[in-house]
Amino acid sequence: MGNLGETLMEELNCETVFTVGGVGISESVVVTWIIMAFVVLVSILLTRNLKVEHPGRGQLMLEQAVTWLQGIGEGIVGDEGKCYAPYLTSVLLYLGIANLIGILGFKPPTKDMNVTAALAIMSILLVEAAGIRKKGVKKWLKGFTEPVLLVTPINILEIFIKPLSLCMRLFGNVIGAFVIMKLIETVLPLPIGIPVVFSLYFDLFDGLIQAYVFVFLTGLYIKEALD
Repeated sequence: MGNLGETLMEELNCETVFTVGGVGISESVVVTWIIMAFVVLVSILLTRNLKVEHPGRGQLMLEQAVTWLQGIGEGIVGDEGKCYAPYLTSVLLYLGIANLIGILGFKPPTKDMNVTAALAIMSILLVEAAGIRKKGVKKWLKGFTEPVLLVTPINILEIFIKPLSLCMRLFGNVIGAFVIMKLIETVLPLPIGIPVVFSLYFDLFDGLIQAYVFVFLTGLYIKEALD
Protein backbone atom coordinates (compact mmCIF):
# COMPACT_ATOMS: atom_id res chain seq x y z
CA MET A 1 0.00 0.00 0.00
CA GLY A 2 2.97 2.27 0.58
CA ASN A 3 4.05 1.69 -3.00
CA LEU A 4 0.56 2.70 -4.10
CA GLY A 5 0.91 6.03 -2.33
CA GLU A 6 4.27 6.65 -3.94
CA THR A 7 2.93 5.70 -7.37
CA LEU A 8 -0.07 7.99 -6.91
CA MET A 9 2.18 10.91 -5.97
CA GLU A 10 4.25 10.26 -9.08
CA GLU A 11 1.09 10.37 -11.19
CA LEU A 12 -0.07 13.60 -9.55
CA ASN A 13 3.35 15.20 -9.95
CA CYS A 14 3.35 17.11 -13.22
CA GLU A 15 6.98 17.56 -14.21
CA THR A 16 8.34 20.66 -15.93
CA VAL A 17 9.61 19.59 -19.34
CA PHE A 18 11.40 22.82 -20.28
CA THR A 19 11.30 26.55 -19.59
CA VAL A 20 10.61 29.46 -21.91
CA GLY A 21 11.62 32.92 -20.67
CA GLY A 22 11.78 31.66 -17.11
CA VAL A 23 8.28 30.14 -17.34
CA GLY A 24 8.15 26.38 -16.80
CA ILE A 25 6.21 24.36 -19.37
CA SER A 26 4.65 21.34 -17.69
CA GLU A 27 4.16 17.88 -19.10
CA SER A 28 0.38 18.36 -19.32
CA VAL A 29 0.86 21.44 -21.53
CA VAL A 30 3.23 19.59 -23.86
CA VAL A 31 0.81 16.66 -24.18
CA THR A 32 -2.00 19.14 -24.89
CA TRP A 33 0.11 20.65 -27.67
CA ILE A 34 0.61 17.17 -29.08
CA ILE A 35 -3.15 16.58 -29.03
CA MET A 36 -3.78 19.93 -30.73
CA ALA A 37 -1.17 19.22 -33.41
CA PHE A 38 -2.68 15.76 -33.99
CA VAL A 39 -6.22 17.13 -34.34
CA VAL A 40 -5.12 19.91 -36.71
CA LEU A 41 -3.08 17.51 -38.84
CA VAL A 42 -5.89 14.95 -39.06
CA SER A 43 -8.39 17.73 -39.87
CA ILE A 44 -6.20 18.98 -42.73
CA LEU A 45 -5.73 15.48 -44.13
CA LEU A 46 -9.42 14.59 -43.89
CA THR A 47 -10.74 17.83 -45.38
CA ARG A 48 -8.56 17.85 -48.48
CA ASN A 49 -10.31 17.57 -51.84
CA LEU A 50 -13.83 17.91 -50.45
CA LYS A 51 -16.51 17.94 -53.14
CA VAL A 52 -19.89 19.64 -53.19
CA GLU A 53 -21.18 17.34 -55.91
CA HIS A 54 -20.70 13.58 -56.03
CA PRO A 55 -18.79 13.23 -52.75
CA GLY A 56 -16.94 10.00 -52.16
CA ARG A 57 -17.68 7.40 -49.51
CA GLY A 58 -14.92 8.73 -47.25
CA GLN A 59 -16.33 12.27 -47.34
CA LEU A 60 -19.84 11.00 -46.57
CA MET A 61 -18.54 9.06 -43.56
CA LEU A 62 -16.62 12.13 -42.38
CA GLU A 63 -19.68 14.36 -42.70
CA GLN A 64 -21.76 11.82 -40.81
CA ALA A 65 -19.20 11.66 -38.00
CA VAL A 66 -19.03 15.47 -37.72
CA THR A 67 -22.82 15.71 -37.76
CA TRP A 68 -23.02 13.08 -35.02
CA LEU A 69 -20.50 14.90 -32.81
CA GLN A 70 -22.21 18.23 -33.42
CA GLY A 71 -25.56 16.63 -32.65
CA ILE A 72 -24.36 15.59 -29.19
CA GLY A 73 -23.84 19.22 -28.18
CA GLU A 74 -27.00 20.45 -29.92
CA GLY A 75 -29.03 17.73 -28.25
CA ILE A 76 -27.94 18.97 -24.82
CA VAL A 77 -28.34 22.74 -25.26
CA GLY A 78 -31.34 22.62 -27.62
CA ASP A 79 -32.11 24.81 -30.61
CA GLU A 80 -31.70 28.04 -28.66
CA GLY A 81 -28.12 27.20 -27.70
CA LYS A 82 -26.96 25.69 -31.01
CA CYS A 83 -24.30 28.39 -31.35
CA TYR A 84 -22.51 26.92 -28.31
CA ALA A 85 -22.46 23.37 -29.68
CA PRO A 86 -19.08 23.80 -31.50
CA TYR A 87 -17.42 24.61 -28.15
CA LEU A 88 -18.96 21.53 -26.53
CA THR A 89 -17.86 19.39 -29.47
CA SER A 90 -14.30 20.73 -29.24
CA VAL A 91 -14.11 20.03 -25.49
CA LEU A 92 -15.57 16.55 -26.00
CA LEU A 93 -12.98 15.79 -28.68
CA TYR A 94 -10.11 17.10 -26.55
CA LEU A 95 -11.17 15.29 -23.37
CA GLY A 96 -11.81 12.07 -25.27
CA ILE A 97 -8.29 12.07 -26.74
CA ALA A 98 -6.72 13.33 -23.49
CA ASN A 99 -8.25 10.49 -21.48
CA LEU A 100 -7.25 7.87 -24.07
CA ILE A 101 -3.72 9.08 -24.71
CA GLY A 102 -2.43 7.16 -21.71
CA ILE A 103 -2.67 4.00 -23.84
CA LEU A 104 0.20 5.39 -25.93
CA GLY A 105 2.37 5.93 -22.87
CA PHE A 106 1.67 9.63 -22.32
CA LYS A 107 0.39 10.97 -19.02
CA PRO A 108 -3.20 12.18 -19.59
CA PRO A 109 -3.43 15.98 -19.12
CA THR A 110 -6.59 15.44 -17.06
CA LYS A 111 -4.40 14.02 -14.28
CA ASP A 112 -3.20 17.60 -13.78
CA MET A 113 -5.73 19.54 -11.71
CA ASN A 114 -4.59 22.77 -13.42
CA VAL A 115 -5.96 21.40 -16.70
CA THR A 116 -9.33 20.34 -15.31
CA ALA A 117 -9.63 23.64 -13.41
CA ALA A 118 -8.88 25.64 -16.58
CA LEU A 119 -11.50 23.70 -18.54
CA ALA A 120 -14.06 24.19 -15.76
CA ILE A 121 -13.41 27.95 -15.53
CA MET A 122 -13.69 28.32 -19.32
CA SER A 123 -16.99 26.45 -19.30
CA ILE A 124 -18.51 28.49 -16.48
CA LEU A 125 -17.39 31.77 -18.07
CA LEU A 126 -19.18 30.66 -21.23
CA VAL A 127 -22.27 29.75 -19.20
CA GLU A 128 -22.45 33.18 -17.55
CA ALA A 129 -21.70 34.92 -20.87
CA ALA A 130 -24.57 32.99 -22.46
CA GLY A 131 -26.90 34.16 -19.69
CA ILE A 132 -25.82 37.81 -20.09
CA ARG A 133 -26.17 37.61 -23.86
CA LYS A 134 -29.70 36.21 -23.63
CA LYS A 135 -31.10 38.26 -20.74
CA GLY A 136 -28.97 41.39 -20.66
CA VAL A 137 -26.93 42.55 -17.70
CA LYS A 138 -29.89 43.84 -15.65
CA LYS A 139 -32.00 40.68 -15.95
CA TRP A 140 -28.90 38.54 -15.39
CA LEU A 141 -28.14 40.36 -12.14
CA LYS A 142 -31.81 40.23 -11.14
CA GLY A 143 -31.71 36.45 -11.55
CA PHE A 144 -29.50 36.21 -8.45
CA THR A 145 -32.41 37.47 -6.32
CA GLU A 146 -34.83 34.80 -7.53
CA PRO A 147 -36.99 33.23 -6.25
CA VAL A 148 -36.56 35.42 -3.16
CA LEU A 149 -33.99 38.03 -2.13
CA LEU A 150 -32.91 35.89 0.81
CA VAL A 151 -31.19 33.31 -1.46
CA THR A 152 -29.01 35.88 -3.26
CA PRO A 153 -25.78 34.85 -1.46
CA ILE A 154 -26.44 31.20 -2.33
CA ASN A 155 -27.04 32.05 -6.01
CA ILE A 156 -23.80 34.05 -6.11
CA LEU A 157 -21.91 31.23 -4.41
CA GLU A 158 -23.24 28.85 -7.05
CA ILE A 159 -21.10 30.60 -9.70
CA PHE A 160 -17.99 29.40 -7.86
CA ILE A 161 -19.41 26.00 -6.89
CA LYS A 162 -20.15 24.97 -10.49
CA PRO A 163 -16.57 25.19 -11.82
CA LEU A 164 -15.27 23.54 -8.64
CA SER A 165 -17.75 20.72 -9.14
CA LEU A 166 -16.78 20.25 -12.80
CA CYS A 167 -13.08 20.36 -11.98
CA MET A 168 -13.14 17.95 -9.06
CA ARG A 169 -15.54 15.51 -10.76
CA LEU A 170 -13.33 15.16 -13.84
CA PHE A 171 -10.06 15.08 -11.92
CA GLY A 172 -11.40 12.78 -9.21
CA ASN A 173 -12.80 10.22 -11.63
CA VAL A 174 -9.58 10.07 -13.65
CA ILE A 175 -7.44 9.63 -10.52
CA GLY A 176 -10.01 7.25 -9.01
CA ALA A 177 -9.78 4.97 -12.04
CA PHE A 178 -5.99 4.93 -11.71
CA VAL A 179 -6.16 4.06 -7.99
CA ILE A 180 -8.66 1.24 -8.56
CA MET A 181 -6.48 -0.19 -11.33
CA LYS A 182 -3.40 -0.15 -9.10
CA LEU A 183 -5.35 -1.76 -6.23
CA ILE A 184 -6.49 -4.52 -8.55
CA GLU A 185 -2.92 -5.13 -9.68
CA THR A 186 -1.56 -5.05 -6.10
CA VAL A 187 -4.18 -6.87 -4.03
CA LEU A 188 -5.68 -9.49 -6.34
CA PRO A 189 -3.51 -12.32 -7.68
CA LEU A 190 -5.03 -12.14 -11.14
CA PRO A 191 -3.80 -14.29 -14.05
CA ILE A 192 -1.63 -12.69 -16.68
CA GLY A 193 -3.75 -10.74 -19.14
CA ILE A 194 -6.70 -10.07 -16.83
CA PRO A 195 -5.33 -6.67 -15.64
CA VAL A 196 -5.19 -5.66 -19.29
CA VAL A 197 -8.97 -6.09 -19.51
CA PHE A 198 -9.52 -3.77 -16.53
CA SER A 199 -6.99 -1.32 -17.95
CA LEU A 200 -8.83 -1.18 -21.26
CA TYR A 201 -12.09 -0.52 -19.41
CA PHE A 202 -10.71 2.38 -17.37
CA ASP A 203 -8.60 3.80 -20.21
CA LEU A 204 -11.20 3.47 -22.96
CA PHE A 205 -14.77 3.22 -21.68
CA ASP A 206 -14.43 5.20 -18.45
CA GLY A 207 -12.29 7.90 -20.11
CA LEU A 208 -14.91 8.52 -22.80
CA ILE A 209 -17.72 8.48 -20.23
CA GLN A 210 -15.97 11.17 -18.15
CA ALA A 211 -15.49 13.31 -21.26
CA TYR A 212 -19.20 13.06 -22.05
CA VAL A 213 -20.26 13.79 -18.45
CA PHE A 214 -18.16 16.98 -18.40
CA VAL A 215 -19.64 18.17 -21.70
CA PHE A 216 -23.17 17.16 -20.68
CA LEU A 217 -23.02 19.16 -17.43
CA THR A 218 -21.55 22.18 -19.23
CA GLY A 219 -24.31 22.03 -21.83
CA LEU A 220 -26.92 21.62 -19.11
CA TYR A 221 -25.63 24.73 -17.32
CA ILE A 222 -25.77 26.66 -20.61
CA LYS A 223 -29.35 25.52 -21.19
CA GLU A 224 -30.32 26.62 -17.69
CA ALA A 225 -28.71 30.01 -18.28
CA LEU A 226 -30.74 30.46 -21.47
CA ASP A 227 -34.09 29.42 -19.92
